[in-house]
Amino acid sequence: MTPSTGNPSGNYASYPSLVDRTIFVTGGASGIGRAIVCQFAAQGSRVAFVDIQGDEGRATVDRCVADDARHVPLFLEVDLIDIEALREAIAAAQSAMGGIDVLVNNAASDDRHTWQEMTPQYWDNRLNTNLRHYFFAIQAAAPAMIEAGSGSIINIGSSSYMMQEDFFPGYAIAKSGVEGITRTMARTFGPHNVRVNTVLPGWCATERQLDKWWTPEGEARTLADQALKRRIYPDEFAQMVLWLAADDGAACTAQSFMVDGGRF
Repeated sequence: MTPSTGNPSGNYASYPSLVDRTIFVTGGASGIGRAIVCQFAAQGSRVAFVDIQGDEGRATVDRCVADDARHVPLFLEVDLIDIEALREAIAAAQSAMGGIDVLVNNAASDDRHTWQEMTPQYWDNRLNTNLRHYFFAIQAAAPAMIEAGSGSIINIGSSSYMMQEDFFPGYAIAKSGVEGITRTMARTFGPHNVRVNTVLPGWCATERQLDKWWTPEGEARTLADQALKRRIYPDEFAQMVLWLAADDGAACTAQSFMVDGGRF
Protein backbone atom coordinates (compact mmCIF):
# COMPACT_ATOMS: atom_id res chain seq x y z
CA MET A 1 0.00 0.00 0.00
CA THR A 2 1.23 3.49 -0.80
CA PRO A 3 2.29 5.51 2.24
CA SER A 4 0.38 8.79 2.61
CA THR A 5 2.13 10.56 5.46
CA GLY A 6 5.84 10.30 4.86
CA ASN A 7 6.40 6.73 6.08
CA PRO A 8 9.82 5.64 4.85
CA SER A 9 8.73 2.09 3.93
CA GLY A 10 5.00 1.60 3.33
CA ASN A 11 5.27 -2.03 2.23
CA TYR A 12 2.33 -3.02 4.40
CA ALA A 13 0.43 -6.27 4.86
CA SER A 14 -3.03 -6.92 3.46
CA TYR A 15 -5.58 -8.61 5.69
CA PRO A 16 -8.26 -10.69 3.95
CA SER A 17 -10.36 -10.65 7.14
CA LEU A 18 -10.67 -6.84 6.94
CA VAL A 19 -12.32 -6.88 3.51
CA ASP A 20 -15.91 -5.67 4.01
CA ARG A 21 -15.43 -5.58 7.81
CA THR A 22 -17.34 -2.66 9.32
CA ILE A 23 -15.30 -0.07 11.21
CA PHE A 24 -16.30 2.98 13.26
CA VAL A 25 -13.59 5.55 14.06
CA THR A 26 -13.85 8.64 16.25
CA GLY A 27 -11.71 11.64 15.36
CA GLY A 28 -10.98 10.38 11.86
CA ALA A 29 -10.61 13.68 10.01
CA SER A 30 -6.93 14.39 10.56
CA GLY A 31 -3.66 13.11 11.97
CA ILE A 32 -3.58 9.57 13.32
CA GLY A 33 -7.34 9.26 12.88
CA ARG A 34 -7.16 10.08 9.18
CA ALA A 35 -4.40 7.51 8.72
CA ILE A 36 -6.55 4.89 10.46
CA VAL A 37 -9.56 5.66 8.26
CA CYS A 38 -7.53 5.63 5.05
CA GLN A 39 -5.63 2.47 5.93
CA PHE A 40 -8.86 0.60 6.71
CA ALA A 41 -10.39 1.88 3.46
CA ALA A 42 -7.33 0.64 1.58
CA GLN A 43 -7.94 -2.82 3.07
CA GLY A 44 -11.44 -2.87 1.59
CA SER A 45 -13.20 -2.26 4.90
CA ARG A 46 -16.47 -0.40 5.22
CA VAL A 47 -15.62 2.64 7.35
CA ALA A 48 -17.70 5.26 9.13
CA PHE A 49 -16.05 8.02 11.11
CA VAL A 50 -16.97 11.09 13.11
CA ASP A 51 -15.16 14.34 13.78
CA ILE A 52 -15.93 17.94 14.67
CA GLN A 53 -13.79 19.14 11.73
CA GLY A 54 -16.23 19.15 8.83
CA ASP A 55 -13.94 20.28 6.02
CA GLU A 56 -11.14 17.96 7.12
CA GLY A 57 -13.57 15.06 7.37
CA ARG A 58 -14.80 15.58 3.82
CA ALA A 59 -11.20 15.87 2.64
CA THR A 60 -10.47 12.49 4.22
CA VAL A 61 -13.35 10.95 2.29
CA ASP A 62 -12.06 12.54 -0.91
CA ARG A 63 -8.60 11.11 -0.29
CA CYS A 64 -10.00 7.60 0.13
CA VAL A 65 -11.97 8.00 -3.09
CA ALA A 66 -8.84 9.20 -4.89
CA ASP A 67 -7.02 6.12 -3.59
CA ASP A 68 -9.74 3.89 -5.15
CA ALA A 69 -11.18 2.64 -1.88
CA ARG A 70 -13.53 -0.29 -2.36
CA HIS A 71 -16.13 1.46 -0.18
CA VAL A 72 -16.54 5.22 0.19
CA PRO A 73 -16.24 6.07 3.92
CA LEU A 74 -19.26 7.55 5.67
CA PHE A 75 -18.41 10.81 7.45
CA LEU A 76 -20.64 12.29 10.14
CA GLU A 77 -19.81 15.69 11.62
CA VAL A 78 -20.18 15.30 15.39
CA ASP A 79 -18.94 17.08 18.51
CA LEU A 80 -18.08 14.14 20.78
CA ILE A 81 -18.73 16.17 23.91
CA ASP A 82 -22.38 15.74 22.89
CA ILE A 83 -22.95 12.11 23.90
CA GLU A 84 -26.44 11.93 22.43
CA ALA A 85 -25.06 13.05 19.04
CA LEU A 86 -22.39 10.35 19.32
CA ARG A 87 -25.03 7.72 20.05
CA GLU A 88 -27.07 8.86 17.06
CA ALA A 89 -23.99 8.70 14.82
CA ILE A 90 -23.18 5.15 15.92
CA ALA A 91 -26.78 4.11 15.30
CA ALA A 92 -26.68 5.72 11.84
CA ALA A 93 -23.41 3.96 11.02
CA GLN A 94 -24.76 0.61 12.18
CA SER A 95 -27.81 1.09 9.98
CA ALA A 96 -25.79 2.19 6.95
CA MET A 97 -23.14 -0.52 7.19
CA GLY A 98 -25.23 -3.35 8.63
CA GLY A 99 -23.39 -3.33 11.96
CA ILE A 100 -20.08 -2.37 13.53
CA ASP A 101 -17.40 -5.05 13.84
CA VAL A 102 -14.61 -2.77 15.04
CA LEU A 103 -14.73 0.39 17.16
CA VAL A 104 -11.66 2.64 17.21
CA ASN A 105 -11.84 5.25 19.96
CA ASN A 106 -9.30 7.80 18.76
CA ALA A 107 -10.56 11.38 19.12
CA ALA A 108 -8.60 13.59 21.50
CA SER A 109 -7.04 17.03 21.86
CA ASP A 110 -3.63 17.60 23.41
CA ASP A 111 -3.81 21.37 23.80
CA ARG A 112 -1.07 22.67 26.07
CA HIS A 113 -1.92 24.08 29.51
CA THR A 114 -0.44 24.31 32.99
CA TRP A 115 -1.71 23.00 36.30
CA GLN A 116 -1.79 26.56 37.67
CA GLU A 117 -4.30 27.78 35.07
CA MET A 118 -6.60 24.75 35.36
CA THR A 119 -10.21 25.60 36.25
CA PRO A 120 -13.00 23.16 37.12
CA GLN A 121 -14.62 23.96 33.79
CA TYR A 122 -11.45 23.27 31.79
CA TRP A 123 -10.83 20.09 33.81
CA ASP A 124 -14.27 18.84 32.78
CA ASN A 125 -13.58 19.84 29.19
CA ARG A 126 -10.30 17.88 29.10
CA LEU A 127 -11.95 14.71 30.45
CA ASN A 128 -14.99 15.12 28.21
CA THR A 129 -12.79 15.67 25.16
CA ASN A 130 -10.23 12.96 25.84
CA LEU A 131 -11.90 10.19 27.84
CA ARG A 132 -15.65 10.29 28.48
CA HIS A 133 -16.77 9.59 24.90
CA TYR A 134 -14.60 6.45 24.81
CA PHE A 135 -16.85 4.78 27.35
CA PHE A 136 -20.12 5.92 25.80
CA ALA A 137 -19.03 4.87 22.30
CA ILE A 138 -18.35 1.41 23.74
CA GLN A 139 -21.71 1.43 25.50
CA ALA A 140 -23.44 2.17 22.17
CA ALA A 141 -21.45 -0.21 19.94
CA ALA A 142 -20.82 -3.22 22.19
CA PRO A 143 -24.35 -4.68 22.41
CA ALA A 144 -24.37 -5.60 18.72
CA MET A 145 -20.87 -7.10 19.03
CA ILE A 146 -22.02 -9.18 21.99
CA GLU A 147 -25.03 -10.38 20.02
CA ALA A 148 -22.78 -11.28 17.08
CA GLY A 149 -20.33 -13.08 19.36
CA SER A 150 -17.29 -11.17 18.06
CA GLY A 151 -15.79 -7.72 17.86
CA SER A 152 -12.70 -5.62 18.44
CA ILE A 153 -12.58 -2.39 20.41
CA ILE A 154 -9.35 -0.44 20.05
CA ASN A 155 -8.74 2.51 22.34
CA ILE A 156 -6.04 4.96 21.30
CA GLY A 157 -4.15 6.00 24.39
CA SER A 158 -1.01 8.09 24.74
CA SER A 159 2.42 7.67 26.22
CA SER A 160 2.07 11.22 27.53
CA TYR A 161 1.09 10.16 31.04
CA MET A 162 4.28 8.09 31.28
CA MET A 163 6.52 10.97 30.25
CA GLN A 164 6.40 12.93 33.52
CA GLU A 165 6.02 16.12 31.50
CA ASP A 166 4.05 19.07 32.81
CA PHE A 167 2.71 20.83 29.71
CA PHE A 168 -0.79 19.24 29.53
CA PRO A 169 -1.83 17.65 32.85
CA GLY A 170 -5.54 17.46 31.99
CA TYR A 171 -4.80 15.60 28.76
CA ALA A 172 -2.26 13.24 30.33
CA ILE A 173 -4.52 12.40 33.27
CA ALA A 174 -7.45 11.72 30.94
CA LYS A 175 -5.31 9.49 28.74
CA SER A 176 -4.19 7.46 31.74
CA GLY A 177 -7.88 6.59 32.20
CA VAL A 178 -7.95 4.86 28.81
CA GLU A 179 -5.99 2.00 30.36
CA GLY A 180 -8.71 1.55 32.99
CA ILE A 181 -11.44 1.43 30.36
CA THR A 182 -9.54 -1.15 28.32
CA ARG A 183 -8.76 -3.54 31.14
CA THR A 184 -12.21 -3.30 32.73
CA MET A 185 -14.16 -3.74 29.50
CA ALA A 186 -11.88 -6.54 28.25
CA ARG A 187 -12.83 -8.59 31.31
CA THR A 188 -16.51 -7.70 30.88
CA PHE A 189 -16.71 -8.58 27.18
CA GLY A 190 -14.25 -11.47 27.05
CA PRO A 191 -16.91 -14.18 27.53
CA HIS A 192 -18.65 -12.81 24.42
CA ASN A 193 -15.46 -12.99 22.28
CA VAL A 194 -15.24 -9.19 22.11
CA ARG A 195 -11.67 -7.97 22.51
CA VAL A 196 -10.56 -4.62 23.97
CA ASN A 197 -7.02 -3.29 23.60
CA THR A 198 -5.10 -0.03 23.83
CA VAL A 199 -2.62 1.26 21.28
CA LEU A 200 -0.39 4.08 22.52
CA PRO A 201 1.51 6.43 20.22
CA GLY A 202 4.73 8.07 21.19
CA TRP A 203 5.63 11.28 19.38
CA CYS A 204 3.92 10.84 16.01
CA ALA A 205 4.71 13.29 13.21
CA THR A 206 1.19 14.48 12.40
CA GLU A 207 0.54 17.80 10.70
CA ARG A 208 -0.87 19.17 13.96
CA GLN A 209 2.21 18.20 15.94
CA LEU A 210 4.57 19.63 13.34
CA ASP A 211 2.58 22.86 12.91
CA LYS A 212 1.83 23.60 16.57
CA TRP A 213 4.38 21.97 18.84
CA TRP A 214 7.46 20.99 16.86
CA THR A 215 10.86 22.52 17.62
CA PRO A 216 14.31 21.30 16.60
CA GLU A 217 15.25 20.99 20.27
CA GLY A 218 12.14 18.99 21.11
CA GLU A 219 12.66 16.58 18.25
CA ALA A 220 16.30 16.14 19.23
CA ARG A 221 15.27 15.19 22.78
CA THR A 222 12.68 12.75 21.48
CA LEU A 223 15.09 11.02 19.11
CA ALA A 224 17.69 10.82 21.85
CA ASP A 225 15.17 8.87 23.96
CA GLN A 226 13.99 6.61 21.11
CA ALA A 227 15.75 3.42 20.09
CA LEU A 228 14.82 4.22 16.47
CA LYS A 229 16.47 7.49 15.48
CA ARG A 230 13.77 8.74 13.16
CA ARG A 231 10.24 10.09 13.18
CA ILE A 232 7.23 7.78 13.61
CA TYR A 233 4.44 8.47 11.10
CA PRO A 234 0.63 8.11 11.34
CA ASP A 235 0.39 5.36 8.72
CA GLU A 236 2.92 3.31 10.68
CA PHE A 237 0.89 3.71 13.84
CA ALA A 238 -2.26 2.63 11.99
CA GLN A 239 -0.74 -0.75 11.18
CA MET A 240 -1.03 -1.91 14.79
CA VAL A 241 -4.68 -0.88 14.78
CA LEU A 242 -5.29 -2.89 11.60
CA TRP A 243 -3.65 -5.96 13.09
CA LEU A 244 -5.83 -5.80 16.20
CA ALA A 245 -8.93 -5.35 14.07
CA ALA A 246 -8.07 -8.30 11.82
CA ASP A 247 -8.38 -11.99 12.65
CA ASP A 248 -4.59 -12.02 13.08
CA GLY A 249 -4.98 -10.35 16.48
CA ALA A 250 -7.85 -12.56 17.63
CA ALA A 251 -6.07 -13.90 20.74
CA CYS A 252 -5.13 -10.46 22.13
CA THR A 253 -7.23 -8.58 24.65
CA ALA A 254 -6.69 -6.40 27.74
CA GLN A 255 -3.29 -5.43 26.35
CA SER A 256 -1.44 -2.20 25.64
CA PHE A 257 0.68 -1.92 22.50
CA MET A 258 3.22 0.91 22.32
CA VAL A 259 4.13 2.36 18.93
CA ASP A 260 6.81 4.86 19.85
CA GLY A 261 10.09 3.87 18.25
CA GLY A 262 11.34 2.36 21.50
CA ARG A 263 11.08 5.46 23.66
CA PHE A 264 9.64 3.64 26.67
